[in-house]
Amino acid sequence: MRLLHTSDWHLGRTFHGQNLLADQEAVLTALADLAVEHRVDAVLISGDLYDRAVPSPDAVQAASRILSRIGAAGVAVVAIAGNHDSAPRLGAFTDFLAAGGLHLGTSADAVGTPVVLADRHGEVVVYPVPFLEPDLVRARWELPAGAGHQQVLARAMDRVRADLATRAPGTRSVVLAHAFVVGGLAAGSERSIAVGGVEAVAADVFAGIDYVALGHLHRCQVVGDRIRYSGSPLPYSFTEADQEKGAWLVDLDADGGVQATRLALPVVRRMVSVRGRLAEVLGTDPDLADAYLAVELTDDERPVDPMRRLREVFPRTLVATWVGDPAAQGFRSGPAARAGDGGDGRAGGDESGLILDFLRAAGGRPPTPEERDLVDRALTALRASA
Repeated sequence: MRLLHTSDWHLGRTFHGQNLLADQEAVLTALADLAVEHRVDAVLISGDLYDRAVPSPDAVQAASRILSRIGAAGVAVVAIAGNHDSAPRLGAFTDFLAAGGLHLGTSADAVGTPVVLADRHGEVVVYPVPFLEPDLVRARWELPAGAGHQQVLARAMDRVRADLATRAPGTRSVVLAHAFVVGGLAAGSERSIAVGGVEAVAADVFAGIDYVALGHLHRCQVVGDRIRYSGSPLPYSFTEADQEKGAWLVDLDADGGVQATRLALPVVRRMVSVRGRLAEVLGTDPDLADAYLAVELTDDERPVDPMRRLREVFPRTLVATWVGDPAAQGFRSGPAARAGDGGDGRAGGDESGLILDFLRAAGGRPPTPEERDLVDRALTALRASA
């Protein structure tokens, strides 16, 4: 059985006010072509198909085009809801879509019900485990008060193993999950999922599964021989500029043995950080004109209208920060003052990021851990009551 493991598409995401949808569709079209080229049996999307709970029509249409491209080649798709997705919206028409080869795991109640694939060696059962916010599933699963992500995911895996135990001996198994697993390294642009309990979960919660396709962390990485993050298909923070983005080509043999090969994805547009005096920066490599640019200006005095002057030479300058005077740290110009990762890797465009950007701008300093926790708790309570 040959699988292509990807995740964290975040379709519709903006980056310091820059619409990334054209870049995203270009990369994901290349991903779809890799699925066809390597003759995979199924594409696994481990959460965060969209960047927002209510995606724009353009983002939905882009997703439709990419998924149709995969489906037209006769390749099945199994996808789960991530912490950015709206599970009810993403899960609409689940049964109808499954008939066409698009299988969506969005409901806690359906955890433990697999998508059954088959090859010449027999069945492969694929268990979609969507992002499970503890505050929303404790009562439903009769978990104790205070149960966090570890306890919730352990209960989900109990349901998976209970179903797997009813299958023929030797049945191969795959789990899709969206979580922060111990041993994984954050890339810098992920939204915290710590609300509702301790964020990280132990890798051994997935014991006994042949392959675990993880989403949430944006760095492509190996947690264990059978546990991997695919990472996001393109960088969503300047801290990710040097990361090679890709997906995992996973072959399951007849006995459940795993051979995984990393497939690189194309770089649509570079992200580059530059530091220096404004005059020096304006005289740098003209090839940067096509790159997304973050600039730290070291002039003794704050330059006049730096963003306009930078964009005359480098049209895709997204961030201009003056660091010449320590008292002026945090000064921002252009779209970065209103949206973006706030210089700390937090993606703008989601509710938490927007609130923290406001606190940063209003207070003239980064939000404290206590303020971040308060914002996360308030948003979780709001989602729970919706």
